[in-house]
Amino acid sequence: MGKLAVRALRAVLVVVLAGTVFVQVLMLWALISGNDPEDGSLPLTPLRVITILGIGAAQVAMVCVWRLVAMVRRGSVFSHAAFRYVDAIIGAIVAAALVWFAATALNAPGQQDDPGVTLIMGGVGLAILGVALIVLVLRTLLAQAVARDVEAAEMQAELEEVI
Repeated sequence: MGKLAVRALRAVLVVVLAGTVFVQVLMLWALISGNDPEDGSLPLTPLRVITILGIGAAQVAMVCVWRLVAMVRRGSVFSHAAFRYVDAIIGAIVAAALVWFAATALNAPGQQDDPGVTLIMGGVGLAILGVALIVLVLRTLLAQAVARDVEAAEMQAELEEVI
């Protein structure tokens, strides 16, 4: 991975992380201050809590991606240490899907006249879970690469003994 790509990815991560923290702070302030303009048409307080939790899941994934990029730059991504970050990313994606399903359930009573919206939102939740499955497949590929790396190191050591 080139230096330019790493810098660009890190810049994007910093901007997005700062933006999400800003949004979380604003939502927390709206919840804590009591200056909520909720008129009763939507359950804004539960939606804000769900949004804060969903943003938190995204932030966990971003921090783990940052750590994995650092491992790539050091050349240590093909190690067992990378698995904890990949597992955390999978967990964050599953958590985001669960938060999305909660938002869907919260929104569903207001969509009785148009249940297609609820079905679409449920489909989006399934798509989010699909992303978690894709990352799980990538984790399996990482496990195979780590195993091959260990195997290659053992063969190299045996070869050096013979020579």
